[in-house]
Amino acid sequence: MALLDGVDWAGRIFTGTWTPAGGETRAAIEPATGDTLATVGMASVADVAEAGERAAAAQRDWAARPYLERMAVLQRAAALFDEHRDEIVEWLVRESGSTRAKAGIEIQGAIGECTEAAALTAAPHGELLRTPQPRLSVERRVPVGVVAVISPFNFPLILSIRSVAPALALGNAVLLKPDPRTAVCGGVVLARIFAEAGLPEGVLQMLPGGVPVGSAMIDHPAVRVVSFTGSTSAGRAIAAQAANTLTRTHLELGGNSALVVLDDVDVETAASCGAFGNFLHSGQICMAVGRHLVHESIYDDYVEHLAKKADALVVGDGRRDDVALGPLIDARQLEHVRDLVRRSTASGARLVAGGTHEGLFFRPTVLADCTDDTPAYREEVFGPVACVRRFADIDEAVALAADSEYGLSLGVLGNDLATAMSIVDRVPTGLAHINDHTVHDDPNAPFGGVRASGSSRVGGQRANIESFTETQWVTVRASVPKYPF
Repeated sequence: MALLDGVDWAGRIFTGTWTPAGGETRAAIEPATGDTLATVGMASVADVAEAGERAAAAQRDWAARPYLERMAVLQRAAALFDEHRDEIVEWLVRESGSTRAKAGIEIQGAIGECTEAAALTAAPHGELLRTPQPRLSVERRVPVGVVAVISPFNFPLILSIRSVAPALALGNAVLLKPDPRTAVCGGVVLARIFAEAGLPEGVLQMLPGGVPVGSAMIDHPAVRVVSFTGSTSAGRAIAAQAANTLTRTHLELGGNSALVVLDDVDVETAASCGAFGNFLHSGQICMAVGRHLVHESIYDDYVEHLAKKADALVVGDGRRDDVALGPLIDARQLEHVRDLVRRSTASGARLVAGGTHEGLFFRPTVLADCTDDTPAYREEVFGPVACVRRFADIDEAVALAADSEYGLSLGVLGNDLATAMSIVDRVPTGLAHINDHTVHDDPNAPFGGVRASGSSRVGGQRANIESFTETQWVTVRASVPKYPF
């Protein structure tokens, strides 16, 4: 049976069962065609209040269950993602504008996240501490309680499951708010998978909606951690709101990542690497290459090769096998990208490739001779736009790479690994890749940025334990001691 067969979820939210949504219903639109794929229910603020209470009650039982039970649910979820791979890929292609290759990356990532989370259930969750007293002294990690996960449209499946799976594995309940534009891929699919995997009712609840729904989650007294992936401006607002209730936040925000191309590389190979890191999923990736910093001795060749790569890429409906780039998510994002390209060429950047679009299909674009005053160079584009700038020496490359409010990912291409590592050492960044582009994410590796790209980490055993548990100190004596009072 197909995962999304039937209509019991259409126009509804998931609270452990599919229930009528308190908010409006919204069409799930296919960006490539404008067709309506389904009807999705939007949660109301009242729905969030009720869901938070249910989650708090369900979490206590979930946390008390043997870890092998939680492990089995996560293992079963991984198997179900694999079993329903083709169906989920089709939805990712149609609802989020993915190509089949990008959708395949997402489904494999979801399997990996569930597998990693299953192992997390058996991880050590404390340590013995030395103490001068005649007692056992233990530091242990305990579930936070209820975690709110607010996920975006661009990688809706993997950026939901990346927080949902470890939070569940560590004994928490989760309130999930997917982006309304990708509520099926980022929400309905997860609700279906975990229900079929045997997760108890109320432990995961799926509540699509806009800003009021997210705000209600942050304010709910049962929610003790908010895991948010999205824009830096929204992340700042969430952090400010969460501070009022001392709710912990994990913020994975925007980026404008640099790819430093040294003078000893094979230029065509470097341009291929840069093109993939920039244009994958039409550049709608927080860690996409935004700035190509190229040594002056190979600058012209690199620009030429990058432009050829851009011109050769096929843009169209991701359901076709020959497509390299799909559509932008909606008209608002299209206008944002168009405006940045328009303002950048007006400020002096040279348009070498692209710059045009048909509907939401924006051609991969290369802007050369960028400067500090080039808007697409200074700002996060979130579109298929490559900004290329030359540098004369290593010190200038480091200064240019570090000159950004963001600090998510960095790539350095060069045969001298010592020089490449010296650049990594001097540029503030949460992720760094030598001889590769900036777009990488492994389930067992900590993910996150510095500066305006976010705070804290998710991913990997240590970061997930720190993110989704609290530290508790426990001491045990053999008997009650006598005190002088």
